[in-house]
Amino acid sequence: MRKVYFDHSATTPVDPAVAEEMMKYLTEHFGNPSSIHAFGREARKAVEHARQQVATAIGASHVGEIAFTSGGTEADNMAIRGVAYANRHKGNHIITTAAEHHAVLSTCKQLEKEGFAVTVLPLDQYGQVTAQQVADAITDKTILISVMHANNEIGTIMPIKEIGQVAKERKIIFHCDAVQSVGKIPVNVDELGVDLLTISGHKIYGPKGIGAMYIRKGTFWQPITYGGGQERRRRPGTENVAGIVGLGKAIELATERMQSEAERLTRYRDRLISEVMAKIPHTILTGHPTNRLPNHVSFCFRFIEGESMLLMLDMKGIAISSGSACTSGSLEPSHVLTAIGLPQEVAHGSLRLTMGKDNTEEDVEYFLEVLPPIIERLREMSPLSEGYNACAFGTCDAHAHDHGHDEFEDEF
Repeated sequence: MRKVYFDHSATTPVDPAVAEEMMKYLTEHFGNPSSIHAFGREARKAVEHARQQVATAIGASHVGEIAFTSGGTEADNMAIRGVAYANRHKGNHIITTAAEHHAVLSTCKQLEKEGFAVTVLPLDQYGQVTAQQVADAITDKTILISVMHANNEIGTIMPIKEIGQVAKERKIIFHCDAVQSVGKIPVNVDELGVDLLTISGHKIYGPKGIGAMYIRKGTFWQPITYGGGQERRRRPGTENVAGIVGLGKAIELATERMQSEAERLTRYRDRLISEVMAKIPHTILTGHPTNRLPNHVSFCFRFIEGESMLLMLDMKGIAISSGSACTSGSLEPSHVLTAIGLPQEVAHGSLRLTMGKDNTEEDVEYFLEVLPPIIERLREMSPLSEGYNACAFGTCDAHAHDHGHDEFEDEF
């Protein structure tokens, strides 16, 4: 049976070149980077080389602006909590969006319990916010704006550059979660106008358990953990040298391959969108039709439940997801899908397809062959089949497939 991995937004396989580079620092060069002997110096050299690789990839001016973390979630916590605590004397207001990963939203929710005020901006039907929305939400107490670059569930790209301009004009610190965008689309901290930016290694063919936080020189921020002096006291603890080396190599490779991979995967993406929408009635494309990640496709299929769809695709050898991997065990519908206006019963029929460097045209063809009969079978078995049958016989008015994504808010 053919095996197809279409879940790269959840995690990616470690690139062989990355694994090879890491292995040296798990065996031969095993020293503690804080040690002054030759073993330690060798490890320190590797850590600083990786720091330079990350800084170069995102256009950071100084290698010292990069701090290594255990992943994107910790980096988001460090960025948001560090700014909030350091600037509490100036104000207590934070602006974010309903599209954010739980690493951001849950952190903001906890800060609310500690006396901070949080404005969560609503999304349009494509999952975007505007710079004007951000500007309108700013008060004299606003100390931080946090907006993701690209959404993990629906692939929509946010207008970060425009929001960054607003933040700069109003002299407010701006954080951007770039976990899903780094290595897929251009990310330059100066061009985007961000003060803090967060990255995860395992989304770009690096290892799990490693990430990074960019913090612009001069940004008023304080650490949230304490211990030794590692990472310029921003994230104390003995460094994960092999993981750091892996992240450095992975982000370097991803940056080198980005343009050619984006062109290739955009062709696959657009073909998938076109053919699924044409072949399967009552399908909703979620996220922006074009302003989305090149490797990302997401749909909601009416009258079915997503978990059954995933299981049946898995039986055909296709690994795929329904929304975010971090909440895939939850019975609640995606907060992003409900935020763009989809009712719960429709949001439960979501499917996220995210491609990677090893996917081929044959993988796309196989998926397009396998999916339609699965959807048809699930609709026949569904408790919602009465609604499906009514639509099939033309006695209902829900024709998202016929009218396209622009109409779905009016149809439900």
